[in-house]
Amino acid sequence: MNTLTGRSILLSGGSRGIGLAIALRAAADGANITLLAKTDRPHPRLEGTIHTAADQIRAAGGNAVAVVGDVRDDGDIERAVRAAMESFGGIDIVVNNASAIDLSGSLKLEARKYDLMQDVNVRGTFMLSRAAVPALRESRNPHILSLSPPVNLSPKWLGAHTGYTLAKYAMTMATLGLAAEFEEEGIAANTLWPETTIATAAVRNVLGGERLMAASRTPHIYADAAYAVITTRARDLTGQSLIVEDVLRARGVADFSRYAAVPGTPDEALYPDIFLD
Repeated sequence: MNTLTGRSILLSGGSRGIGLAIALRAAADGANITLLAKTDRPHPRLEGTIHTAADQIRAAGGNAVAVVGDVRDDGDIERAVRAAMESFGGIDIVVNNASAIDLSGSLKLEARKYDLMQDVNVRGTFMLSRAAVPALRESRNPHILSLSPPVNLSPKWLGAHTGYTLAKYAMTMATLGLAAEFEEEGIAANTLWPETTIATAAVRNVLGGERLMAASRTPHIYADAAYAVITTRARDLTGQSLIVEDVLRARGVADFSRYAAVPGTPDEALYPDIFLD
């Protein structure tokens, strides 16, 4: 189970950032990747499109199908699942990467932003995973992996940005619920979250600009941890809220310096991510 050669991955988002890094890591094995993402044309504040991502996946050694669509749209989900089945003969892995973020306090959070986070993070995770279950049942090592945090009921996190917290925790709960529901069928479902911020467009544009980018790790650390999870025997790892660095430590990684966004940045200078005490 320690390779993704010939495996079929359905990934939401993935035009850039963590999702693309996960796809490229899988592509190095020769994986088949179906992307469901919205960015059809270049965006002034965001790097890459679903088409440039597909090209990078192919260049890295994988196969790619780009499905331009929105994880909030049931029809687009159905098209993505159908594209994976028709192009690659099945689905072995679902990666719930698409996510919306707004850290506004409750009185400042716009209703449309609250709805967006619920629709993308929670509903999108549940509906995409559910749509893939019939195909996952036919896989010899089926995994669902959601990029969401452990549910931490500390007031520090519950009250920090309640709308976003609700959406990310519900994303985790949906995943852990699927793990329990389909455990007897051998379908693994886990979540994965980092100890430090990751250098992505969300960090640059929403959280802290270039200063926080410099105090972050690269998406490659997330990709390596995701690879470790989805190449594990499904029946041996399910229903877990996993931490990126812990997954890699269990694989023998002790030095994370190569993942620093700015080479040479010591671990103690990196910015801790949210939701972890």
